[in-house]
Amino acid sequence: MITVEKIIQELGLDVFVKGETNTVITGCYISDMLSDVMAKSKKGELWITLQTHTNIVAVAVIKSLSAIILTNGRKPEEETAKRALKENIPILIYKGSTFEIAGKLYMLLQQKT
Repeated sequence: MITVEKIIQELGLDVFVKGETNTVITGCYISDMLSDVMAKSKKGELWITLQTHTNIVAVAVIKSLSAIILTNGRKPEEETAKRALKENIPILIYKGSTFEIAGKLYMLLQQKT
C-alpha cells in the first residue's frame, strides 16, 4: 500500500494544497475531460490532469479521489486552491509532462503491490 504522502516524497512533487496525504492510493486515472473522469475513475485513485479550474475539486470530491496532480508545472487557479483546502483534497504539481509522471507512477505503484 502506498499513500499520497509517499508519492510526494518518492517523486518529488510540489505540494500546492496539502489536503489529506495519508490516503492510500488505489491506482491512477489520467484525463483532462471531467466527464470522462466522472464516468471512469475509481475511489482512491490519483487524478493526473492539465485542468486548473474549480470543477476539478468538485469531481475529486464526488469520486473520492485521493489527490490531483497537475502536470507541466501548471498551478491551480486561486479559487481552485481555496476549494481544495476546504475539501481537504491535495493538489500536487509536477514540472514535467503527463507522460513522464504516468510512467514514474506506474513503476512506483507496481513495486508496491
